[in-house]
Amino acid sequence: MSDIETLDRLCIHGSVENKFPTESFRAAFDDLDLPTEVVGDGESLGPTDAVASFRPRPEFHDAAWVHCIRAGYDEFDTASYEAAGVPLTNSTGIHDTTVGEMAIGYMLSLARLLHVYRDRQVERDWYAPPYERPFTVENERLCVIGLGTIGEGIARRADALGMEVVGIRRSDESVPGVSERYHPDDLHDAIGDARFVAVTVPHTPETEGLLAGPEFEVMRDDAYVINVARGPIVDDDALVSALESGDIAGAALDVFAEEPLPEDHPLWGFEEVIISPHRGSATNRYHLDIADLVKENVRRIRDGEPLRNRVA
Repeated sequence: MSDIETLDRLCIHGSVENKFPTESFRAAFDDLDLPTEVVGDGESLGPTDAVASFRPRPEFHDAAWVHCIRAGYDEFDTASYEAAGVPLTNSTGIHDTTVGEMAIGYMLSLARLLHVYRDRQVERDWYAPPYERPFTVENERLCVIGLGTIGEGIARRADALGMEVVGIRRSDESVPGVSERYHPDDLHDAIGDARFVAVTVPHTPETEGLLAGPEFEVMRDDAYVINVARGPIVDDDALVSALESGDIAGAALDVFAEEPLPEDHPLWGFEEVIISPHRGSATNRYHLDIADLVKENVRRIRDGEPLRNRVA
């Protein structure tokens, strides 16, 4: 049951601009019979106000309910929201298509050298790679570390391309497109024979540095790491060392321990590393996807139902 009696206002914090145009997001609620307005830092909030925000602010603890427009909510202190009695929800469960397509795009590019051809195009270089370098993803083994919404989205698409997909999850529940499941304790067995290793687990103390030196050593020397989760899950220094030593062939990274990635970071210098600026979920309708989540929870509050994606 929802413990919120009523809502009188939906506040859109200006920090949502980090992900999409603030006014477009506000306009997405025009069909909602709840006053909606854009607010900045220091806004006076009360027990009938809801807030949708990219970043936390101290005044949010005075609101009725706070929605983080990101799937990752580690910047929000969940204990403080619980202490204040303010429900906190996040935006998980909607990224299977957006991030799934990004991960598949990475793998196709790394296999067929699309990133290299684009780089050479800038130089007007009619480049011919070594004969043995390009390959197809069909029949290649993909290990997905974390079979939640994003992991399942990647697995389904990879299976449709004819890849052999295995995955890591604690549950024994089957996942469409995944031929074999491993327990997290069997990480090395799962990644040892994979051509691609895709990271999709949440960032927690247990997953920080999950892929580091020992993991890169057991991976194939023609393997690629795909990280569309959170930067600290992959040890940057160990990844650079593995790339330099040839322990792995390359990587595609949308997230980093430090963002933006510093200009002098060595990861920029590898031809076989694809870097994107944390835009796995970015599409021209992402604001509508998030708005649908918020609207659903407004309805749930009015119907006395539990909030979707409640994390505190």
